[in-house]
Amino acid sequence: MSEQQKFVDLRQPRRIWAIGSVNAQPDHLHAMHEVVASRFQPGDRLVYLGNLIGWGERILETIDTLLAFRTWLLSWPGMDPDDIVYLRGAQEEMWQKLLQLQFAPDPQQVLDWMTRHGAGATLAAYGGTVEQGMAAARGGTMMLGRWTQGLRQAMQAQPGHENVFSALRRAAYCVDPERGEGGVLFVSAGVDVRRPLTHQGDAFWWGAAGFATMSAPYGGFSRVVRGYDPAGHGVAVTEFTATLDGGCGHGGHLVCGCLSPSGEILDLFQV
Repeated sequence: MSEQQKFVDLRQPRRIWAIGSVNAQPDHLHAMHEVVASRFQPGDRLVYLGNLIGWGERILETIDTLLAFRTWLLSWPGMDPDDIVYLRGAQEEMWQKLLQLQFAPDPQQVLDWMTRHGAGATLAAYGGTVEQGMAAARGGTMMLGRWTQGLRQAMQAQPGHENVFSALRRAAYCVDPERGEGGVLFVSAGVDVRRPLTHQGDAFWWGAAGFATMSAPYGGFSRVVRGYDPAGHGVAVTEFTATLDGGCGHGGHLVCGCLSPSGEILDLFQV
């Protein structure tokens, strides 16, 4: 994937609706879609801030709910496919790595770690089990490759699912059209303020220390918005950041923020 494809320029949006970590909770997601649908207007953008899957058992239904809402929004006159953005979160990163498990130096250890951090639900949704994976890992690279290929085929058998995972981006951004600078940067878990945007690596989905205490704009953006707090401190808004993690999938709520292109938070709500 080229650098241009990794990041999405939201161009000149009227407003941006940003939805925090879903963690495979389709009921919360459907309720959120109903609220957004009632307020969405031409020129708006929609950004999902990663962790769409993982932890919850209703993975397939969650992806289907995303696809149905996307189809409905794209039926609006003037809507463009790039107006709806899916960011890569930790759960999506683990699923992609799980599909390439045969290349891991210690696949059994990697599989054990990922399943303990939420990927087991996604594995089960596409017909796999940890026991099968461990057995395949013990059987060697070729056997493990056949196992992961089976998972990939199961995903491909679900209409549209592979397209969602292929469309994942690292970050989305917009520039304040009135100033020609500033604007908003959308990420899943955070940024490492010591590094430029193109050198963030895993910080996008695993986070980095210092996000919550950011004391100056990062990369010229007026505000950085994330959908997942690795520390689990919940929703928080500071002068330069916003965290939209309401604990959905862990007994909490799904959170959405509506922002102006300049980074002003126009609305913040949960379902």
